[in-house]
Amino acid sequence: MIKTAPFRFTAALLALTALSAPQALADPNGMVLVTTDGQLMEHIPEAGSVRVVLDTQGRRLLIDNWNEVIGFEIPAWQYRQQYGDPQPGYGDRRGYGDRRGFRDEPVYGAELDSAFPEAPPPPRERFSRDGFANAGPGASIERRDLNPMTGTVPDQSDLSNEPEIIEAPRFVEPSMPRSEQPATGPKLSRAQVAALQVYLDRNGVSPGVIDGRMGSNVNKALDAYFEKTGERINPADTDLIMSRLAASGGLAFTTYTITAEDAAGPFIASVPTDYAEKARLERLAFTSTLEMLAERFHMDEAYLASLNPDVDFSRPGVQIKIVDTAQKTTGNVTRIIADKGRKQVRGYDANGTLVVAYPATIGSTSTPSPSGEVTIERIARNPGYTYNPKINFKQGDNDKILEVPPGPNGPVGTIWIALSKPTYGIHGTPEPSKIGKTESNGCVRLTNWDAEELAGMVAPGVSVSFVE
Repeated sequence: MIKTAPFRFTAALLALTALSAPQALADPNGMVLVTTDGQLMEHIPEAGSVRVVLDTQGRRLLIDNWNEVIGFEIPAWQYRQQYGDPQPGYGDRRGYGDRRGFRDEPVYGAELDSAFPEAPPPPRERFSRDGFANAGPGASIERRDLNPMTGTVPDQSDLSNEPEIIEAPRFVEPSMPRSEQPATGPKLSRAQVAALQVYLDRNGVSPGVIDGRMGSNVNKALDAYFEKTGERINPADTDLIMSRLAASGGLAFTTYTITAEDAAGPFIASVPTDYAEKARLERLAFTSTLEMLAERFHMDEAYLASLNPDVDFSRPGVQIKIVDTAQKTTGNVTRIIADKGRKQVRGYDANGTLVVAYPATIGSTSTPSPSGEVTIERIARNPGYTYNPKINFKQGDNDKILEVPPGPNGPVGTIWIALSKPTYGIHGTPEPSKIGKTESNGCVRLTNWDAEELAGMVAPGVSVSFVE
């Protein structure tokens, strides 16, 4: 690694680094300071309150005393190209503007803001004793890329350690299925993998929960993407992924402000495992705002929490970091393949073109799923569940028919797509992080959001083929 000394911000350095925003924007060669949420930085930080480091692209980043990226420097022309000319009162503008109503559009700096998502800030005494806050002009630091999409970042708890990285499959001949490729390749950060997952999710090939981890569900989605588009995506080609994300709804990470409605619930204290106890509840609702928001944004609950350390998700008005999966895929699915071996559901249109693909849990050894051809008979949203030990399965001492209330934590989640074979269906789940990794009681289980998306594209009579 190349070593470089950290720069100290002084008035003179700032004069060289960036002009005032109006001057810089008018100067073809001007540079501007931009906050991590895409706002022009109107107030220059006081000397000693921040430091400047260079990433591997030669870009200057502003780091505060708690090792957080608070801004970065870009050419004025690039700011105008990405965000347009600022309107009066530009200091209040949010990214590209609030075009969706409930959350801001993601911005270039949002990726930098997620550069330290894995751990809370270190104790103050660490940095006052031996950290960068007191490092003199001659101090030496390791040159690292602070953009999580292009390289690695220092771990907050111990700056001598590398952050968690994931080894991606080696990119080889495009015609070779991802499952047959060597399992060694470039190292990817969790932010890079999450960006890949977001890109796949936006393109109708679901990776399941977005958790920043390479795994079988991501590899299946990459194979489905190849089938759908004829293009094999290299997971390590982060420049390509970022540019396509920016052109299709914005970059992978954005922010969301928790509303009073979010915090109000209603919630339940916990989800009982016993079906008799489930049946006594009024509704199998979410257990917390965290769980609810993780599902809304297609995220693993633990990953959402790690992106927002020490955040109280029950407080309205709190701004959190999320991934931006954009809109649902739409279309008409006329044929479904439930692939038992691949643990994946694929939906095709009337021309035989792949429209969507989802990781799935399909049956088990003790309760196998159907074989051959069946059809969709009906679609139920927010369904209850009838437990019948003589027809379904026997759980503990439960020997009576039980009516289990609806809810996202119900046995079949928020969607039931009934099949022509009695008691079997395609449905949601209360445990999205286990999709494709566990077994079911014979049905086809998807995440709730994938099941809801599929339900919007099918109708009674659509064929479902179970293949080995």
